[in-house]
Amino acid sequence: MSLPPLHLTKVAFGAASLDVLTDRLKARAAAGELFLTTRYLPKRHEEVAGRGSLYWIIKHQLVARSPITGFGEAEGGRVAIHLSPDFQLIHARPRRAHQGWRYLEAHDAPEDLSGDTGDGVAAMPPVLVGRLVELALL
Repeated sequence: MSLPPLHLTKVAFGAASLDVLTDRLKARAAAGELFLTTRYLPKRHEEVAGRGSLYWIIKHQLVARSPITGFGEAEGGRVAIHLSPDFQLIHARPRRAHQGWRYLEAHDAPEDLSGDTGDGVAAMPPVLVGRLVELALL
């Protein structure tokens, strides 16, 4: 029996809006492998790697996720969290800002915005979705 995936949450530091985060991730992916670094390897990394996602926090809201493909070594003895370039918008949910990353259990993770909800949100540009989230309309 396989356990449900475990996720991480992280503040999108320096990203004032969803479109800024989207542009930043696209630029990093175009430049090569997409990853971010942290000081310590999560103790539960085996539950996250290849199954979980990194949920991004902007302005005290979970707004999007990036699938985590694995963990590795980075410069200076740090740990790299490798991310898939596939970026998925989610149904926004309030979340307090925090330093570093935190675990997010699968049953607490917000659902993706998908085209089959009938509300048309998935077809909107990320900048518009970000603005609607800021206004607490999504």
